[in-house]
Amino acid sequence: MVIDGAQLFVRYAYPPNSRGSCGPPDSDALLHYGQSGVTDPGLRELAKGFAGAWPYLELIAAATGIRDPLDHRVVEAYWVGNALLDSIGVTNVGNSMEERFRARTGRQFPHLVEGVLAGGVPHHSFHVFEVYPWLGLLRDDRRYATALNVLDKCRIRWGDVLAITGDEAVVRSRPLAWDGRILSLGEAQLETAKYAVAGSGFVAGLAVGDVVSLHWDWVCDRLTPGQLHQLQLFTSRHLRIANSGVEHRGTAIALERYI
Repeated sequence: MVIDGAQLFVRYAYPPNSRGSCGPPDSDALLHYGQSGVTDPGLRELAKGFAGAWPYLELIAAATGIRDPLDHRVVEAYWVGNALLDSIGVTNVGNSMEERFRARTGRQFPHLVEGVLAGGVPHHSFHVFEVYPWLGLLRDDRRYATALNVLDKCRIRWGDVLAITGDEAVVRSRPLAWDGRILSLGEAQLETAKYAVAGSGFVAGLAVGDVVSLHWDWVCDRLTPGQLHQLQLFTSRHLRIANSGVEHRGTAIALERYI
């Protein structure tokens, strides 16, 4: 079943918002919208307050002729991935990066452009691996562990539900691994993720065997085989781009904390 685009946005935006990492300060309101399934002008205003994600949604919508940035197709493209992304074009992506980041990144801006020219598209993994400053900190021994954890938890990842207890699910997924030179997906591990608060969450009827998407410590959605393929495809694409310039990209880019 295709859910409302605004509701899909809530599922992925709430986890970092609940941590105070992005978006408006009222994370409880976002949670309640997701639990109730209600979409109204108030939810749309909350979505516009996500200064990291919202411009990407506007870019995808404008470049593909879709009027609403919260159209389900647009929201899915950004968080999970779909065919819209490869129809946007380098010029549109580059112009968006220019408008958003040149003034605040200065001499580091060409490193962002490298990612676009190498095939980067407005998928969340592009922002995590090509825009975030954490990638360049992997070579800093003092910040390596923190950087790897942020990169891993902030990206949208996938996994298999193995058990459910209360409001939490045990999920088998592949975390990021860093060998000192290459960032890749490591061996599968078990992790515990929330999927509800007081018995009420975003994914109805979550069950053992479901393939799900995760953001930070939350289960966001149940993935179809097609969605899983798209998420894996765009994650791999942006990992390859990141590894092609991992030594310098992001090392000195000082940006606000975006999702």
